[in-house]
Amino acid sequence: MKIRALIALLFLLQVTSVALASEVLLEPATQRLPLGHHTHYWKSGSTSATVHEVMNLPSAQWTYNGQSGLSFGYDSTPYWIRTTVRNPAQDRREMVLELSYPVLDDVELYLVANGEVIETFRTGDKRHFAERPIHHRNFLFPVTLPPLSELDLYLRVQSTSALQVPLTLWSQTAFDVTDQSRMLFQGIYYGIALVMFLYNFFVYLAVSERRFLYYVGYSACMPLFLASLHGLAYQYLWPDASWWNDQAIIFFLNGTVCFGCLFTMHFLSVKPQLQLRAYRSIQALIILSALLVLLSLFVPYRLLISPTVVLAFIGCVVLFCYGLYRWWSGDPGARLYSLAWACMLLGGITLALSKFTVLPQNFFTENATQVGSAFAIILFSIALADRLNKDKRALFLAQQKAFDVQVEANNLLETRVHERTSQLAELNQRLLEISATDTLTLLKNRGYFDRAFRSSFVEAFRYARPLSLLIVDIDHFKRFNDEHGHLVGDDCIKMVAACLREIVTRPQDLAARYGGEEFVVLLPDTPLEGAMKVAEKIREQIEQSDFRVSSRTLTVTVSIGVNSMTPTAPGDSLTFFAEADKALYEAKARGRNCVVAWQEQDLPHPPTGG
Repeated sequence: MKIRALIALLFLLQVTSVALASEVLLEPATQRLPLGHHTHYWKSGSTSATVHEVMNLPSAQWTYNGQSGLSFGYDSTPYWIRTTVRNPAQDRREMVLELSYPVLDDVELYLVANGEVIETFRTGDKRHFAERPIHHRNFLFPVTLPPLSELDLYLRVQSTSALQVPLTLWSQTAFDVTDQSRMLFQGIYYGIALVMFLYNFFVYLAVSERRFLYYVGYSACMPLFLASLHGLAYQYLWPDASWWNDQAIIFFLNGTVCFGCLFTMHFLSVKPQLQLRAYRSIQALIILSALLVLLSLFVPYRLLISPTVVLAFIGCVVLFCYGLYRWWSGDPGARLYSLAWACMLLGGITLALSKFTVLPQNFFTENATQVGSAFAIILFSIALADRLNKDKRALFLAQQKAFDVQVEANNLLETRVHERTSQLAELNQRLLEISATDTLTLLKNRGYFDRAFRSSFVEAFRYARPLSLLIVDIDHFKRFNDEHGHLVGDDCIKMVAACLREIVTRPQDLAARYGGEEFVVLLPDTPLEGAMKVAEKIREQIEQSDFRVSSRTLTVTVSIGVNSMTPTAPGDSLTFFAEADKALYEAKARGRNCVVAWQEQDLPHPPTGG
């Protein structure tokens, strides 16, 4: 009798402890409370069971969870979960119930007080995002407990994905603080992914190598898969596309495998002539993953998720093992590649084991793939850059070797033609000088000026630098020519050219004879103030120069038109020159022997003769 009494007492204590464990007691200091150890669950044999039927189930039908999380693997049967929350305090408690697995199809929460359903919430990723009681990537439910009250929570979940139900009861403040840290983590991860994507995309545009294109595809699919899995894509990218939200997980995970295999084929140069087995294995992975990508657009999620997870796991293992083999074979590029896949594999295995309930569902297991993929994306990018540098170095060495051979062959020929080549080069240089030089003044001629002017104008536009142009015209030159003859006129032109050469001395400046008695001076990187000083100096020096004709000393003067601007369009050079020419006409109109700068308000004057 004593033994029976002892057994009954132990049984009673066990039942009492389970009952106490399933009850959540809200202390005043409670800010966060995982509910895994405080729940019972019941696997419904019927999808039509109502909450009232579930509330009336015998206690024996319920199974005590006793673990930190609830995870039922891939099971499409509805599960009911219950717990009791008691507020012993005199204050009203505003709490938030978080279900932090955002890919469940159907979620229903019933709040029951005194045997009556007081509030019902229905959500899930089969419903539009806007229908959620609280707009968040996870499923959040407001739970209000009056003072000295008790509330029963009945949760019904059903899904074609892994049936995980991580429940946490939060105070609003504690949840907001924690969620900020989570979003910071997400921001860091997706920031890394975006930077790597853009960097390698622009590298691909620059070098047009397919391995960069495949890596860009991989670095786009992997973050989008994780964003779909963690509910961020449904919240921010396609909140109204509930069908696509499920299929996106299949689409992007298989896309990750497909692009990862294509990247491997080109990065490690997998050739059927050298590595037939590896080539066929990776080709099979590419074909299967591409097929699943296409099927994800037509076949329901529940039929594809298991083969997708298995294929992703096999793909990671195969690519990792092949990378190790190439590393062992002496391929230096395979080292970083293998480390990247090791990170990816570790994160993928952790996620897969959590989906199949081997590992518990928690922050580490849910984010292991993000951490692993972040390291993988960075390591792959470094490996690509390293391989690109090595390829460039190998190409340079090959070119250098070919160049050395060519130089050696050319040296023999060069000794035979060196003398003739030198003569031709000297002759060509002289011809270039002659073709660009005005024979009378030895300044550059108009053809050379036109080319230099267009080039300087475009350069000033490109670098937003000022450009100044001076047009110099000898005053009354026609009358001077008529009175003293063309030979004296030529001497006058030479004297003006000599003054220009003496003043225009900067290497970047250009003085040229534009035609007849007209000269042009081009002053790059010179604002209007500097150009006016140069023009005035030219005018004064020419006026002060004594020009002797027989026994007479004549005074020669010039009129100068100046224009200065920072070009705003590369094709405005003709307008720029015309404005300087109008400024020259204005100088003539003002009585000659003066410098006039172009201004917008000036009216053009017709030419008044030499």
